[in-house]
Order: sequence, then C-alpha cells, then structure tokens
Amino acid sequence: MSAEATNPATPGPVAPTVPRRKARPRIDLRRLGRAALLGPGGRDKLPDAIGHVVEAHRAHYPDADLEPLRRAYVLAESSHRGQMRKSGEPYITHPLAVTLILAELGAETTTLTASLLHDTVEDTDVTLDQVREQFGEEVRYLVDGVTKLEKVEYGAAAESETFRKMLVATGNDVRVMSIKLADRLHNMRTLGVMRPEKQARIAKVTRDVLIPLAERLGVQALKTEMEDLVFAILHPEEHAHTRELIAENASRPDDPLAEVADEARAVLREAGIQAEVLIRPRHFVSVHRVGRKRGQLRGADFGRLLVLVNEDADCYGVLGELHTCMTPVVSEFKDFIAVPKFNLYQSLHTAVARADGQVVEVLIRTHQMHKVAEAGVIALGNPYAPPPEEQAAADERVDPTRPGWLSRLLDWQQAAPDPDTFWSTLREDLAQDREITVFRPDGGTLGLPEGATCVDAAYAQYGEDAHACIGARVNGRLATLSTVLRDGDTVQLLMGQDPASEPSREWLDHAHTPAARIAIQRWLAAHPEAGDAAAREADEDRWSGAESPGGADGATGRPFETTAERDSRPGTGSVTDAPSARPAATSAVVDRPGATVRLAGCCTPVPPDEVTGFAVRGGVVTVHRVGCAGASRMMSAGRAEVAVRWGDTAECRVTLVAESFGRPHLLADLTEAIALEGAEIVSATVAPPSQQRVRHTYTLQLPDAARLPALMRAMRNVPGVYDVGRAQHQGPGS
Repeated sequence: MSAEATNPATPGPVAPTVPRRKARPRIDLRRLGRAALLGPGGRDKLPDAIGHVVEAHRAHYPDADLEPLRRAYVLAESSHRGQMRKSGEPYITHPLAVTLILAELGAETTTLTASLLHDTVEDTDVTLDQVREQFGEEVRYLVDGVTKLEKVEYGAAAESETFRKMLVATGNDVRVMSIKLADRLHNMRTLGVMRPEKQARIAKVTRDVLIPLAERLGVQALKTEMEDLVFAILHPEEHAHTRELIAENASRPDDPLAEVADEARAVLREAGIQAEVLIRPRHFVSVHRVGRKRGQLRGADFGRLLVLVNEDADCYGVLGELHTCMTPVVSEFKDFIAVPKFNLYQSLHTAVARADGQVVEVLIRTHQMHKVAEAGVIALGNPYAPPPEEQAAADERVDPTRPGWLSRLLDWQQAAPDPDTFWSTLREDLAQDREITVFRPDGGTLGLPEGATCVDAAYAQYGEDAHACIGARVNGRLATLSTVLRDGDTVQLLMGQDPASEPSREWLDHAHTPAARIAIQRWLAAHPEAGDAAAREADEDRWSGAESPGGADGATGRPFETTAERDSRPGTGSVTDAPSARPAATSAVVDRPGATVRLAGCCTPVPPDEVTGFAVRGGVVTVHRVGCAGASRMMSAGRAEVAVRWGDTAECRVTLVAESFGRPHLLADLTEAIALEGAEIVSATVAPPSQQRVRHTYTLQLPDAARLPALMRAMRNVPGVYDVGRAQHQGPGS
C-alpha cells in the first residue's frame, strides 16, 4: 500500500552534473494533482492529467489504442477522489507517476492500464469483478497480483516467508513484478519526510529484495535509481562525498571522456559505420564502487562511452575499428551478444587506453539491445502476443512472461522443503553480482553464479535427474563434482546408469545455487536414512572384506584387503604382491642358461609388451617393461641389461589400476566384469576415497594375454569407472 508515501521535505539525492543524455523532465506532481481533481475534460477526450503518460507511450507504440488508458484513468480518479497522500496531494498522483515510469520504459498498454488501477481494489470500493467487466481478464489478473504483493508485510519475523509470498502472488506473469518495482521506485522518490527509522527500514528491504529483483529482471533503469536513493538514506556521508566528487569532476575544463568520444566518432565516420557515440555517466553507487576499487578517481572513471548501432554485425565492426585505431585493453573485452546474460542483457564490453594512462570503458550495442538493457523484460512488449517467426523457437531467455531466472525461482519455491531453506539459498543467489557462462558439449550454455561447481552445473542442466551424476569432464579433463567452474569452461556431465545412484550429503558442501541445494535437501529430507545406508554399504564393500564372485567364471574368491591392511604385512608394498603370489615367468625367455626368470611386480609386463631384463641376486633375472621406473633406476645404478623375449605360453599375470567415482555396488560390478572376461583375481586393493574418487588396484591372471585389451574395455564400461590402465610403480625420486 502506498498511501503513506509523501513528498520529500528535504532535498533528495542531487543528480550528477556531468553531461547527460536528453531526458524527459521530471513531472510536477502538484500540477498533476490539480489536473486530476478537474477530472476528464469530456467523455471521449483524453484527460490532461495523463498527457505525459500518453506522450511517453506513443513514443514506443505510435499506433496504440489509448481508450483503455482513458477509461482506467477515469475509474481510478473517481475511485481515489478525496483520498490524499501524507504530503497533502491527491492520491491519484501516485498511480499516475507509477504509470509514467512504466510508459517511459516501454511497457505495453495492458500493463499501463493495470498500473493506473493497481491500488483501486485495495484502497477503494472497486472490485476485481468490476475490473474484469470493464477491462478484461488480463488486466484483472495483473491488478489482483499487485494487490496481493501489497499485502506482503516485510519484517524480520516474516523474512523467510516474504519472498515466497511475493512469488506466489506474481504467478506466471512478470508484469506484476514490473508494476511493483515502479511502485517502489516512486515511493522511494517520495520518502523524504518520513521518520529516519522508517526510511531506513524501507530502504533496507528495497536493497535486499527489490533491487536484486530488478537486476535479475534486467530493469537497469529502475535498479540504478533505487540504488542511488537507498545509498542516500543508508549511507548519507558516503553519498555526500560521492556527490562532491561528481560535482568537482564536472567543473574541470578537460573531459577525457569527451575527447575519446570525439576520437571514436572520427574513427567510425572514416570507416563508414553509422553509429551514435554517447557519454554515459556513472550513477552515484557506481562511482562509489569504482572509487573503492581503484582509489584515486580520474576523469575517465566517472562514466563510460556508449556506442549504438543498427545491426548486430555493426557491433563487431565498431569493435574492430576501435581496437585497430586506438589502444585496446584486451583483458576488459567481454562478448555478451554471443552469450547473453541471464537477465536478457546483450552488449560488447571493451576498453581503450589514453596516452596519459587513463582507461575508458566502452559499451557497444544495437538500439534494440539498449532498450532491453535499460528496461529488461518491460521492453519486450505484450507476452501474450504471438511471437514473430524468428523467435518462435527461441529459448526461455526471450520469454517476458517467465524469464529464465524467474521461471527457475518459481520452481524453487515449490520444491523447497521449508521457507527457511528457500530464503537462505535465495539470498545467496540474490547476493551474486556476477555470473559465468559455461558451455555444454552440444554447444548449449548454462548461466551460473560465480563460484559455481560441477554439482551446480548438473542440477542446472538435468534438474532432479542430476541425482545420478557421478562426475564430469571440464575442458576435456576428468574432474570431481566439487570442481569450481570458470567463465568459458566446457562441461560434460557424466551420468550413472545405476538406478540406485543418489546424491551424497557431501554435495551440499559444493552446491552454491538454490536449484542444486534445494533439490539435494529435498531428496535427503525424503530419504532420511538413505544417505547413511549408502555410506554404510560403501564402507562394507570397501573395508569389510567383500568377496569376489567365485565358481565357474574362474574367480578365486580371495578376500579383498585395504591398502593399510596389506601394507602392514611383512614383505608387501603398495603395488607388488607377496613373494608367494609372485607370477610365474615361464612365458619369458632369457639368453642365460639356468637363470630363474621373474616378471617385475612394479609393471607386470605381459605379451606383447616391449621388455628388458636385469640380473639380480641369486641368479634371478627380473623382467620389466621398457620405460618402467624400476628399469630406469636399475640402469642408473649400472646394472647390466639381459636380453629377454616372449616364449610361446599365452597365460599371463597383469596388474591393472581402475579410477572411478564412488557409488554403491561399484566394487561388485567391477569384479563381475572381470570374472565375465575369464580373468582370475589374484589380489585386489581399494584405496580410501579422496574427493569422491576411488582407486582400485587388481592383480589378475589371464589365460591369454591377447584378451587384455578386451578386459580393460569391459572394466571401463562399468558405470562410474572413467579410466583403466596398467600399474606403474612410482618409487622415490622417480
């Protein structure tokens, strides 16, 4: 409800005095109030009071039907007649001002009609049925949504429910939120005579909830002005200092931004590119942030250049000319045209350096991109109108009814197990000022907050199906789900086929997006004992001596042992077997009569590996694979090599290392795959899991060395296993 908002008795924030683009003059609300009291000039004539609204609306929609606006104003004025704001002005000035804000941003006629009526149902005797009869179901829906939003009470006790109620009230139509944001902006403009503590309370809610909402919906024009108004209320000293800096900079005779703008115009004119080069002053909060980041501010820090062109291709043409004819700062380049931001924003960002070292930031975009950058979803027109053919197959980014972020938000509020969970995760998301874009292997993109991990990417792409995710490849390299992603990474998510796959409680430590956290928490709440049971089962598989399947498949049924248990036995190492388990070497032949041949346990060579031998104590010749670290050490120690060749025996013994992601039943599936290939498990070890990765080491007896490649392929095909290789012992110093 807005009736308590008043006009300021003290001066509000002073606008920067640096050169600005031509803007529509601020409307005198007192004059609007007098016009409102006079009422409509005639039955079919447009009232003078909505003249500014009509002018702004026709600038965006020259052929708009203005009759709904006329009738809405007549109903609103007659309904609010006699109601006054605390400033003493007629209350009708408030819906008029809110509607003017939306009209200047390019809102379509239906939104403006609902904006004029947005307080009638709450503050007057007008009913929703009357609104439907006179203006249709669409306007009634919007007015009802805004009315519900007005009833949401902000306060510490109800904080966790506030945002959920707002989303439910908004429903599926983002225009409800647009009207609410314009309503809050006008109330912030007229906050001056309220008690300081009430000003601070309203400003904090605006800062914590509504400004992030405006950012997510792409309505930068509303967001920046609300930021400056909140800044003046909550940080008056810093605001006053920033105002002094802006005024001081404006009084300087030299203007580096103007000089670079003139140079850019000359460059583009010579290149034959039709473009408009404007100086875009920074608003108060932006200047304050730049000052905190860079320290001493220079002239180029108080604004940026904005280059507007007609076509997308011209944006890149402008970029090429500026980078060719001026000194570019390459690290500042970002392409939000090819990869738009989550809030519809598109633009090229770059920067050029002057001879005196000042860096001038440059934004390059089309006129349509600029319109959307300023007004966000408001600029997209009527969401119920049939889309043009080129947008018929477009994705959710261009849907003004449910833009991607709001659509996901509505899903989160339904999935959250409780209001506190929803609110805590949402506040983290709203606090994220930066977003990264990662690419899928199919060329699609995922927008994620900075600091997101593979867990977040999985839930962003697959929703609750991400419970089965077992790992990822980032830029072609295997990565754990806890890996933090960077802007521009390519992420391939590896999904398990086991229906028993489930999320781990550890995932919550790596989940940063509400979608991921809420989905995981929801699953854990529905399966309170599943996570613990899975952990116990995995522990039993890994540490309690689970036996391999035996019988006709040739497996021995030997118990598995942990690395720690096996290393505690005398005479054992991290990969080699006990002496009693040393592989026979009848298939290896050496040119030394009477010598005993033994295959090295560090590399377990098998036919047709290229091998070499070394004589050791007791007349024994150990056979190593060429390139083995153990062989290299023997050569360095001066051991003489012995010629070795493979004999006719096909049977062999080999040690394989399997790298996998942890999941239930993985050990059983691996041993079954080994047994089906006819291999006998001589020994096996499983190292303790590290960052959700598990390392398995198997010493296997094969009836035929030629079957080794097929065995390794079968092991790699086990869900969760991402690599299988021959063991290679790495000793000290190797």
